[in-house]
Amino acid sequence: MRLRRSPAPPTDASTAKPTLLSALAQFRMFESLQIRDFRWLWLASMGSFMAMNMQMITRGWLVLRLADDSPLALAFVMMTFSVPMTLVSPLAGALSDRIPRKRLVIMSQAGNGVFTLMLAALDLSGVVTFWMVLVIGVLNGSMSAFQMPSRQAMIADIVPESKLMNAISLNNSGMNISRIVGPALAGVLIIFIETAGVFFVVGGVYLVSVAAVMRITGTQVIIDRPRKSVLGDIREGLVYVAADPVRRGLIIMAIIPELFGFSFFVLLPAWAREALDVQSDGLGMLLTFMGIGALAGTLILASMNNLSRRGMVVVVSCVLWGIGLTFSSQVTSYVLAVPLLLFVGFVSALFMSLSVTLIQLNSAPEMRGRMMSVRMMTLGFMPVTSVPFGAVAERIGTPDALLISGVLLMVVTIVFALASPGFRRIK
Repeated sequence: MRLRRSPAPPTDASTAKPTLLSALAQFRMFESLQIRDFRWLWLASMGSFMAMNMQMITRGWLVLRLADDSPLALAFVMMTFSVPMTLVSPLAGALSDRIPRKRLVIMSQAGNGVFTLMLAALDLSGVVTFWMVLVIGVLNGSMSAFQMPSRQAMIADIVPESKLMNAISLNNSGMNISRIVGPALAGVLIIFIETAGVFFVVGGVYLVSVAAVMRITGTQVIIDRPRKSVLGDIREGLVYVAADPVRRGLIIMAIIPELFGFSFFVLLPAWAREALDVQSDGLGMLLTFMGIGALAGTLILASMNNLSRRGMVVVVSCVLWGIGLTFSSQVTSYVLAVPLLLFVGFVSALFMSLSVTLIQLNSAPEMRGRMMSVRMMTLGFMPVTSVPFGAVAERIGTPDALLISGVLLMVVTIVFALASPGFRRIK
């Protein structure tokens, strides 16, 4: 097997016109921004995540309106988005290692924009129903399943391995900037232009992200190898993950917070209404504070080129995530909720950035698309517990359901770490 890259233009910042991003690249924390293509990918990713975060809070607010404030309804909507990740991601990963990743990202992002605009039109016309939100959630989730493995694998196509952790952390920092701005912006816009108007804005942001991806050059990866079927490629990717204890452990460790940590993000609108009695703007600010904590976590990680015992850091950050979730679930004061959400955002972002970095570093170039697709498949585990947690929240209240979630996240992570000493020694 042989990999050949198509010719790429010079990527050193000195060859480009000075910009704010290229100026930031002079600092070690932002060194990956020296690479022109990564700057465009970073901007495209931030736009995509901005749309996703605005869509998340707007869709949640619409569902609360359609389903009479039901936390279980929120969980079902999240299930429609995450289940396609499991079903579609293997195909997306195989295609990502076969055809240009840039093309997959453009097509899937455009699809997300179109489907969101359809939801906006349905909402504006007043005919939108809960099942329509579910169907469009499936379509959005399928499009995201196609673009996420390719987008993550493109980072390794663009950035040398020595800067990979910095690049992935900066890419996630863009996501967290969108978590700061997106929810607050959506929460305020809902008041003035209602959910339909915000969906139109979100659809437009998706299309702007497509335009940014189109500016990326030199990322085409041509793979010379014996031709297999798509199913053969999928099978090869799954065997590749299962055959190595490090890669297997990284995927298992990714599944644990999907089962027990992300229930908080799914049920946050119901928790905020139930425990803190907030409106859409207050909910947006809560998500903004969580995004500020997440941004701090990713920027700190971006500045640590020589971080050692990375496996242990992944474990500790996940345990702290559970602790933060446990305490934040029980507060009834907005003032007390803010620092706890900052903490949850910080440790969860640290975990996710470092987890993706280790997966990329432990993947061969020709397998990165499929390896990332397996990582994306773990998102399908979210409804395995978020729907039951939603049902539990209907019975005992959202705060107590999230308390159980946080405790389980701590306990299961500690059990895995004790049973996998090799994982703790990953460098």
